[in-house]
Parts: sequence; structure tokens; C-alpha cells
Amino acid sequence: MAPMGALAMPASQDDHERHEQEEQQRRVYDEETHQYRAWDRAEDDTYRHWLEAKHRTYVEYDKLEAKTKREYWKWRHQHEDHEHW
Repeated sequence: MAPMGALAMPASQDDHERHEQEEQQRRVYDEETHQYRAWDRAEDDTYRHWLEAKHRTYVEYDKLEAKTKREYWKWRHQHEDHEHW
């Protein structure tokens, strides 16, 4: 028999840390520069700012059409000086 502690489920804090690590490692392709870029919390904030500026409803970046992704990256590179929204 295994001790009860060996059967314990991970704490919610462990799940939260794992989610943050996955988020930090997520990369998306930027067709504007032909590079992969990190999609972290700051990039997500910038993306949400773009959506607001364009009066668009939130859609997960991964679910956007290729044309819309290109629009985002074009806008993104024109506004790199304002990375902290």
C-alpha cells in the first residue's frame, strides 16, 4: 500500500505555476518578420489593446484567420514604442 501522501493531487498553486510556465514558452509565428515570437502576458495585453482600438470582440489569437494575424503584426510593429499599455 502506498502512503496517502503519495496519492495526493497537485495543489492548485502547482497547476497555476505550470500554466504560467506553459504561457511563457508559447510562441507564435510573426509573418511580418518571418520569426517566432513569445506570446506572453505582455503580448496578450498588447493584442487586447489592438482589439479595442479596432473595436473588435476578443477572439483567441490562435483562432484568427491568417489575414487578421498579419494585420495584427503589421500594427504591432508600427507601435513597438508603446509596448507598455
